[in-house]
Amino acid sequence: MNGWRILLIGIITASLWAPGSAGGRTGYEYIDINQPFLRKMPLAVPLFTTVSGDAQETLHAQKAMELLTATLDFTGYFQIMDRGAFLYDPQKDGHTTASINFPNWTVIGAELLILGRYELRGDDIGVEFRLFDTVQGRRLIGKRYTGKASDQRRIILRFCSEVIYALTGNRGIFEHKIAFVSNGSGHKEIFTCEFDGYDPQQVTRNGTITLFPSWSSDGNWIAFTSYVKGKPDLYIRSLKDKRETVIARPGINISPAWVPGKFELAATLSYSGDPEIYLLTGSGKIIKRLTHNAGNDVSPSWAPDGQKMAFVSNRAGSPQIYIKDLESGTERRLTFEGNYNTQPSWSPRGDRIAYASMVDGNHNIFVIGADGEAPVQLTRDTGDNEAPSWSPDGSLIVFSSNREGPSRIYVMTAFGTDQRRLMEMKGDQTNPKWSY
Repeated sequence: MNGWRILLIGIITASLWAPGSAGGRTGYEYIDINQPFLRKMPLAVPLFTTVSGDAQETLHAQKAMELLTATLDFTGYFQIMDRGAFLYDPQKDGHTTASINFPNWTVIGAELLILGRYELRGDDIGVEFRLFDTVQGRRLIGKRYTGKASDQRRIILRFCSEVIYALTGNRGIFEHKIAFVSNGSGHKEIFTCEFDGYDPQQVTRNGTITLFPSWSSDGNWIAFTSYVKGKPDLYIRSLKDKRETVIARPGINISPAWVPGKFELAATLSYSGDPEIYLLTGSGKIIKRLTHNAGNDVSPSWAPDGQKMAFVSNRAGSPQIYIKDLESGTERRLTFEGNYNTQPSWSPRGDRIAYASMVDGNHNIFVIGADGEAPVQLTRDTGDNEAPSWSPDGSLIVFSSNREGPSRIYVMTAFGTDQRRLMEMKGDQTNPKWSY
């Protein structure tokens, strides 16, 4: 293979800079993902340079460039520049900082530039990427990847994670998955897909109603409720070896939520009377009862430190969201606006809680401060929007909506902008849950 380092067990990367050069992060903060009025950074991604220039290599390079562009565009951080305006020939112009004519890029408004060099040999590929700040005229990242052609998506996503880290200090969401419920098979079953809706995979084949998927912190387990035995029981399944634990106490066993960083989860059980929230081990044993109130207590959601839990209760007459402090045992009501507030999802930064609220006969997504700061409505005038779930970095919210007729999975920024559908499958897709 003429010295190519082809991996047998995965993909490798090598830095294209010496230690201490411009490849690392600087004090200059390019993108503040906490800014609600984020200005999208103009990004240019021209066609990649190819080594041989043959048709097959050019086709693979084109697909790599398109995936990279679409992945970065998905974040909502970038304004992708029109390639028709580029003053650049990928086969002639240079890729080094010294050889790039940066004014050619700044004159069209590009502030960031990604250049790529692509080589295909049989089933093997080698890709080099460089990210440049065109305004300062310097390179921010340089990476080289080698692997199999089948690794191309993984390679592109890995580099995109490097880009997001360099610009935000955060690794992004490209290696995380979304679980959801779909009835396209004729029954409600659990599916998973990648962050952008790619490659949906069916997890359960129970042939009945299956609901409330919840990921463990390490991504190796999914808990859910299923009616396999005729009533709602709790199932805890290993995604690696398909081992499964069943909690089938009398009454309902629903709405599991894993404790961050632990092999424990909260769930609503009603074997003692009215539905209450219990803390369970990952093997299904009850550790302790967490709520002790008349009425129904359901839908737990944990703060990132695992010390507080949001949940829904109708103890005041209508469904509202409450917060329980596990250390002190105190509980406080969080939502007061609206008569039907459900499905809380605690943000990974711990400062906000997303939830669904009934507005003029339709459910919509709101966000409220964990301290009770005034709620903000993120969806409106688009049918029912339900089941919000935060991305692991707190930049996006996934949710279900029937705005196009059938219920589909959508995603938006944490501030409600850039709302778009992830996929289109047979039937309805609901109840999405992002992995940690």
